Amino acid sequence: MDLKEALREFCVRQGDDAVVLSHRVTEWCGHGPILEEDIALSNIGLDLLGQCQSLLNYAGQIKGNGRTADDYVYRRPENLFKNCLLVEQENGNYANTIARHFFYDVYHFYLLEGMQDSKDEFLRGFAQKSIKEVAYHIRHSSNWVLRFGDGTEESHAKIQEAVDFIWRYTGEMFENDEIHRTLAEAGIIPDYETLKSKWDAKVNEILAEATLIRPDQTFMATGGRTGIHSEKLGFLLSEMQYLVRAYPDAKWD
Repeated sequence: MDLKEALREFCVRQGDDAVVLSHRVTEWCGHGPILEEDIALSNIGLDLLGQCQSLLNYAGQIKGNGRTADDYVYRRPENLFKNCLLVEQENGNYANTIARHFFYDVYHFYLLEGMQDSKDEFLRGFAQKSIKEVAYHIRHSSNWVLRFGDGTEESHAKIQEAVDFIWRYTGEMFENDEIHRTLAEAGIIPDYETLKSKWDAKVNEILAEATLIRPDQTFMATGGRTGIHSEKLGFLLSEMQYLVRAYPDAKWD
């Protein structure tokens, strides 16, 4: 596969992960379980939004067609979004939100860790900056998994149920397709076998400390990376894209 196209597609995938998850987490704004969490989740959403903007702007530069992050986010139908299915899952109760974030945060952290030595100058700088933000994200979600798991009987039951449900969406993050193989062989991103082993070790550590059982199901829902999504993404995009589609020529004064 052409290296340039693989790099563009990778940036679109990661940018889409970031913007969809950013939208999901900021749905808690004004509805967080406590004030501190309301603020924390909003800040995490802003971090992800900034990362999305950098990645999708770079994707447009690689393509050379003048597209910006705004074009990618607001002017694509859902079948052209390449985010993994995990990030588009609805918030549900707070345990569901935390389980979704925990699994993604661990993946995101180790992906950025491996990209700090990337042979692509932009991705190397991006990873070195963004990992500082994601280090907080993983600490935040891990601490909540521990609080829920080692808390009351009710909180333990809710986080275990959330982990069991979300688990089916975790495998897609490690699908080692031609795009990933091309970039890994070029030294641009870490190979996914190494990434998966680090993810497994960290997830196992936190789940064990939280007295939670790691699911043993082998079925994994996939399709997001190729544009096949659940109906949940369509509803999310209809809200996120409404203003730009209704007033395509509008500008801030």
